[in-house]
Amino acid sequence: MSHSPITRRHHAVSVEQAARESPTLAQLVALTQDSKERLRSILPLVPPTLRNCLEAGPIEGSTWCLLVRNNAAASKLRYLLPGMEAHLRVKGWDVQHIRLKVRSTQEWEAR
Repeated sequence: MSHSPITRRHHAVSVEQAARESPTLAQLVALTQDSKERLRSILPLVPPTLRNCLEAGPIEGSTWCLLVRNNAAASKLRYLLPGMEAHLRVKGWDVQHIRLKVRSTQEWEAR
């Protein structure tokens, strides 16, 4: 009994092409873009010294997670959350709550 080797061809595909071919991946790409657009929208409300401490995070229903570099920045940002939430709602996003998540130094540097 002879076994023929299985030849696999690996084709590089762009993220856009993969997203078109996979509804799950397409949804993930759309959520990622939406989160980045939310961050761009609120940046003018954030003091310039804190802007580089933020990263767009996951969206879970009407809650958006904003990733923060450290506890000090998170503490200062907590006071701005009601204004950010209102701003996003006025711009058309269904954001009832913004949750802050402080990333560890290793997570932040790995990005």
